[in-house]
Amino acid sequence: MSETSCYILDNGAYTAKVGFSNMKPRVVPNCIMKAKSERRRPFIASQIEDCRDASGLFYILPFQKGFLINWDTQKTVWDYIFSKECCPVNFAETPLIITEPIFNFSSIQEGMTEIFFEEYECQSLLRINATDLAEYNYRKTYRSGCTLVVDSGYSFTYVVPYINGKKYKEGIRRIDVGGKVLTNHLKEILSYRQLNVMEESYVINQAKEDSCFVSEDFMTDMQIAKKKSLANTIVKDYVLPDYTTIRRGYLRDIVKPDEDLEQQTLRLNNERFTIPELLFRPSDVGIPQMGIPEAIMHSIDSCPEENKEGLLGNIVLYGGNTLFFGFRERVYNEVRSLALDHFDVNVTLPQDPLTYAWEGGKLLFRDPDFYSFCVTKEEYEEEGKALAFERFDI
Repeated sequence: MSETSCYILDNGAYTAKVGFSNMKPRVVPNCIMKAKSERRRPFIASQIEDCRDASGLFYILPFQKGFLINWDTQKTVWDYIFSKECCPVNFAETPLIITEPIFNFSSIQEGMTEIFFEEYECQSLLRINATDLAEYNYRKTYRSGCTLVVDSGYSFTYVVPYINGKKYKEGIRRIDVGGKVLTNHLKEILSYRQLNVMEESYVINQAKEDSCFVSEDFMTDMQIAKKKSLANTIVKDYVLPDYTTIRRGYLRDIVKPDEDLEQQTLRLNNERFTIPELLFRPSDVGIPQMGIPEAIMHSIDSCPEENKEGLLGNIVLYGGNTLFFGFRERVYNEVRSLALDHFDVNVTLPQDPLTYAWEGGKLLFRDPDFYSFCVTKEEYEEEGKALAFERFDI
């Protein structure tokens, strides 16, 4: 086997990170969207860039609660991704690394293996957790024996401890809060306070990305948000896109009523930091679970005593939610306050948290043992699905 590159598909619930290992990855929406302005045409993945008016978009998602359940939608998106329009690939010549969620259902694993071997005629396949790739990336970069991976994405947040490159399953924690919960909560708050945006998932998701931040001192920020005029440094206007001159909304300082530029705006005050706060306090919206720092400590406490110090010193964050300004600092401060004083705490946020797991796949392909992790088409035809279950033990 002497392939020079590998095809890596980090198949997330909201975006797929995809591309050859010798190139930069593309981030593609993992969904089909329908627009009010063009009712006849569905927009598959990155085709949404061609949409003239993305207000009131209707999403058809392959994933629900973090698991792949809508196979028709997923197959349509994959067909688009592998086509000339996006990232064309010949699976007869190129090995494939594809990610799947932790504790994925065996029926879904079976379906994925079957589709890639039988429909896409893949010659060599590696099905792996995205957290495994993130841990591999971190371990190769920092030479660490223990790593605690925090994956905060669209459907959930996972805290996964690794000891000597192996998942410590008793320490895995899942929080049912991800980007979807945050966007939906922001839609509800804005619809109640200002303007009905319940059907504007696409626009409000962008507003969340452009304007929200993680508070380092929640009560102080709440006091600032209560102040009037210039004393309130948090309140801003979010200018909504009109899809003629403005394609994506943006944040601006509040202008006086007589200076108003006739653009439709949303006034964002304490929403800017109370929305990401749900990642740290899910109980605020009635989800009876721990926040991220507590889950980190809970996970580490369930690991062997001799590994606790190593895990605290090697916490790595990745996933879309980690892009919020102040996220790393808040996680560090809270974990530091919960951990024993004589332990060092180190929290790493990669340069690009979105593609961090994908980059791990790139490094894994260079591993001399890479092909021993894969299942080939011949092996699959000889031994069937049982071999895939055995080799991709997740």
